Amino acid sequence: MARIEIDHRQPEEARQEEPRRGAERHPEKARRPDNPIQRKPAWIRVKAPTHPVYNETRALMRENKLVTVCEEAACPNIGECWSQRHATMMIMGEICTRACAFCNVATGMPKALDADEPRRVGDAVAKLGLRHVVITSVDRDDLDDGGAAHFAATIRGIREAAPGTTIEILTPDFLRKPGALEVVVEARPDVFNHNLETVPRLYPTIRPGARYYHSLRLLDQVKRLAPEIFTKSGLMVGLGEERIEVQQVMDDLRSAEVDFLTIGQYLQPTVKHAAVARFVEPAEFDDYARLARSRGFLLVSATPLTRSSYHADRDFAALKAARLRSLAA
Repeated sequence: MARIEIDHRQPEEARQEEPRRGAERHPEKARRPDNPIQRKPAWIRVKAPTHPVYNETRALMRENKLVTVCEEAACPNIGECWSQRHATMMIMGEICTRACAFCNVATGMPKALDADEPRRVGDAVAKLGLRHVVITSVDRDDLDDGGAAHFAATIRGIREAAPGTTIEILTPDFLRKPGALEVVVEARPDVFNHNLETVPRLYPTIRPGARYYHSLRLLDQVKRLAPEIFTKSGLMVGLGEERIEVQQVMDDLRSAEVDFLTIGQYLQPTVKHAAVARFVEPAEFDDYARLARSRGFLLVSATPLTRSSYHADRDFAALKAARLRSLAA
């Protein structure tokens, strides 16, 4: 999901800073015309993190030299999650080979993989005492397997250091990386998440390096390879999609037997990113949740601040309970 600033500077100072920050992290967007950032409605705003456990979690990430998507994407829920010792770790570096119009993760040529990272991730999970952990990554189109073996090694590292922890992964699409998906699935994560992000019509402008039907097929293949693994996908709204298009994505995901759907509001990271077409009101999210549940998803999270790994530990417990109810019906 997109970056949300929790910024303590004066509004004018922050606005003047946005073009510079966008150009540094996203050189491919530097020449694009500016899209002014709209003022967020009351239901979007969040407070800066102040809880002491937040700082403890942050220190642990630094100590283990780990990158988190919570920081790289400046998730609005970071204060709440880190105060509960929940963090989504981002492996394979902090530089992405893609240049999606919605994302604030830095783009460019990544560094070589760190072979010790899977062990450090496992150690951090154990130190945090996590019941459930989410592992995501940048896109690594520069690697022959897209980073699949590194994902598998990280899963194994967590199993060794924290055998009681359940593992959710949020992967790239492994586009044109034959055999990569099988390597990840063989490591047996508990949840396999891959976000479609938006409706097919908007892919050329919002997610130009990806292919909608490839991503959909990826999720379908996970179920065929390992039906016991929960599958999950997420959408952003507020990018200009139509309600009927969102419903069609729901239908496509259910055809791929995806278990869990998340829907959240897109928020513009910098003036160089895609503009917010509109802020979707909470009542519309409630309606999307109703529509998704009617299609048979085991679990649905649809709110303005919903993000892929928000409340992931609680949601995993709900997923297991929903599956048991479904099997008993």
